[in-house]
Order: sequence, then C-alpha cells, then structure tokens
Amino acid sequence: MLGSSRSRHRFTTALAGFGLLVTGAALQVGTAAAPAHAATTYRVLFDDGHAEEAGNADWIISTSKPDPLAQDSSPSSETDWTGALSSWGVALQKTGSYSMKTATSALTYGGSSTTDLSNFDALVLPEPNTLFTTAEKTAIMNFVKNGGGLFMISDHTGADRNNDGYDAVEILNDLMTNNSVDSTDPFGFSIDSLDISSGYPAAISDSSNAVLNGSFGTVTKSLIADGTTATLKPSDNSAVKGLVYRSGYSGNTGAFFATSTFGSGRVAFWGDSSPIDDGTGQSGNTLYDGWNDSGATNAALALNATAWLTGASSGSGGGGGGGGGGTCTSAQLLGNPGFESGNTTWTASSGVITNSSSEAARTGSYKAWLDGYGSAHTDTLSQSVTIPSGCSATLSFYLHVDTAETTTSTAYDKLTVTAGSTTLATYSNLNAASGYVLKSFDVSSLAGTTATIKFSGVEGSTLQTSFVVDDTALNVS
Repeated sequence: MLGSSRSRHRFTTALAGFGLLVTGAALQVGTAAAPAHAATTYRVLFDDGHAEEAGNADWIISTSKPDPLAQDSSPSSETDWTGALSSWGVALQKTGSYSMKTATSALTYGGSSTTDLSNFDALVLPEPNTLFTTAEKTAIMNFVKNGGGLFMISDHTGADRNNDGYDAVEILNDLMTNNSVDSTDPFGFSIDSLDISSGYPAAISDSSNAVLNGSFGTVTKSLIADGTTATLKPSDNSAVKGLVYRSGYSGNTGAFFATSTFGSGRVAFWGDSSPIDDGTGQSGNTLYDGWNDSGATNAALALNATAWLTGASSGSGGGGGGGGGGTCTSAQLLGNPGFESGNTTWTASSGVITNSSSEAARTGSYKAWLDGYGSAHTDTLSQSVTIPSGCSATLSFYLHVDTAETTTSTAYDKLTVTAGSTTLATYSNLNAASGYVLKSFDVSSLAGTTATIKFSGVEGSTLQTSFVVDDTALNVS
C-alpha cells in the first residue's frame, strides 16, 4: 500500500522464529516444511489418494501402503511387489539409494504425517482421477517452490476412470492454473485436450541432458497408447523444455515429455500412463506392459527423470534446470524460503513474517515486511546456513520498496543485506518502485563456512518506508 504507515505489523503466527543450521555435505535443510536430501537416500512419494486405482488403472508400486517394504523388504523382481508400477518401485529399491512411500490420504506440506511432503524429495502423481483440494494444491506448489520435485503423469482427454466428471488432463491443468501460490502458468506449459491413439514419440538429441542420458540408460523413444501432449510457453517460464516429441512436432507443440523448474524445485510431465504400466497388477485389471515395450525406452526415461527430480542426478534436465559438477550436489539451502510456513525457520523481529494484506506477497500469502511504521524503528530477519566446500553459491530474493518519503536525494530509511561479515547491498527509500525486483549475489566465497544471511531495516523518525522481501533462495551447484 503505497505511502501508508502502520502502527503494528500484521498478525503473525504464534511460533517463535529460530535459526536454521544446515549440516554437512548432505545439504539437509532442517525444517518441517522444506524437502531435504539425505546423503545417500532419495525419498519418493507415490500418490494413491486420488483414484489412481479406479477403473482399469492400477497405478501403485505395491499393495502395501504406505510402506512397500512391508510386502517384501528385499524385492528382487517386480512381482515381489504388487501393482502396475511395481517395476518402477522395485528398480529404485534395488539401487539402495531410494526410499519410497505411498500416500493414500490428502497431501499435506509442513504437517506431522509420515507421508507429509516435507519428508520427501519428489512427488509422483500417476494419472490422478479426482481434483486436488485447495489445500492440497497449495501444499504441492509450495513443496515444489521450496525445492521438491514433481512428476505429473497424464492420460488422454476423456479418461475419467471414476466417472466424476474430471480426467487427468483437467485435474493437472487445474493444479497449475487454479492454486493460491502461482496460477500464472508457473511451469510454462499446459496439457492438451487430446486423445492420440498410438505412436513412438522420439527424444531430442541432447547428450548433456540428465533425463535423456542418465545412470539408468539412454532414452531414444517413448510409447503413446491413447495419450496426450503439452503446449510449451517459454515466455511464461524460460526453463521449460520438451524432451520427447510426437512425430511431426517440435518446439512448443506436441511435447510428450517435458521438464521445467519452479522456484527452487523441478517438474516433469509425461503425456500417457501407458509407458509406466508394467503389465502386472491386481486381479481384474487388464494392463499393458509399456515399461518393457521393445520399441521404446520407457524404463530409462522414468528412472532418469526420478533421479533428476530428487537431485540424485545433478546434470541438466530442463532449460535452466539444475546443473552441477565436481563434488557439489545442487540444492537450495534456505528453509521456508517463501515464508509460507509462517514465523518458522527464520529469526525475525516481531511481525516481520506476515500475511497482512496491506503489502502483497509476490507469491503465496506470506512475505517478510521490514519497517513501514513511520517512526524510528529497526527490524531484522536472518537465517544461518552451511555452504559446503567446493560449491558455487548464489543468494537471491525479490524486493519491493514502498515509501512515503518525497525526497529524491536523501536516504532516510535503509535496508542492509549481509552474508556473514560481507555487506552485499544497501537499499533505501530512494529505491522505491512498484512491484518486486529480483536481486542476486554470488556468495561462493563463503563455501565451506556457516554464514548468517541477514536483512536489517532501519527507519527514521517520520514518513514510512517498507522493505518487503519474498521468494528467497540460496542455490549451490
């Protein structure tokens, strides 16, 4: 709200802020609402809470839920687990580097459930057939924005397996366009309302792409057996990239498999459930073995994509997707980077982390609002983080400055941004402008140390200046 002052900051949650310490080279972020990588185990949650078994579908890794290990703790073949996705699950389990669970109830983020998204690195949505609730969409989008991986698998239009009026095309498009976090084409693509009967879409040539050329093999073709494609919109998200295309298509149309990024997270899209179907499942279902189809390399595509989404592979995936080299694992290190978990993870002055409507968040509902009182006042916001040795590191955040000051020459109110003992930048009432502006700083010199990222706002005795921060990130690679 331009030029206004406030007697108090907005209402905040009752939780006290506390510092976050990221320990060790595993890059594990110790907050309940941020996905975190373990040193050798990458955690994948398969959704089965949205009619993934309706009709002739059987999109589960095991009938044992939430833990497939209860069916067989050491599976050696896909039949040791029961489900049309058991080949996928068993293949990951046999590597010794993955831990999997199945969600059968509403998806949450920042809660106490064992299947809460904060406990996982990637979420797989294998052809959902019921709409996600408003709360679930918020949870999914924040999970991705804060560093999680999202694997969306669609099917052809009209594949309404439970006859509730919605198919996977509509459900996944609704997730992307009707959520409280970012509904402005956040991933840079939309799913086409098509029913393509058959084909073997071909992969593009990109030897550096971790999804097409990963540890599970090289992808040449996929399978389409009544599926759909996506239309890409790189003007909305420059990271979106088509990897596998329907015959006769390229560029922004006909993408059968695509990747993108959102916030600090990664996204993959596949236009058909047939490629992940291993042909086996529960009694009564007629299934097709697309996983082992001799004309395609679907297993390699599914497994490489899972590795990329979880961070197990650090190579490029989409345009702007995570790249990395050396011994550094690509990651986003800040906890609660968009403040959507309220007054947690950060150490902040009273009222700084807020969902007040007087100053709009850039995305979601929460942001950090420093100063804005129109009287002498100091606010601080900080978080400690360990940056592993050998990493390149970049601190970024979005800043909005609004002021009642009229001067064009004197900085009465100031915001100072520091990383450790280094002052990165100082902003003032002279930087006031409409909207948010992205700020980015190379902090690679802090690799191998634990540094405190701190925002300090100091306001003069009259006329307010508000410094509003949102969507922070400390990315290493």
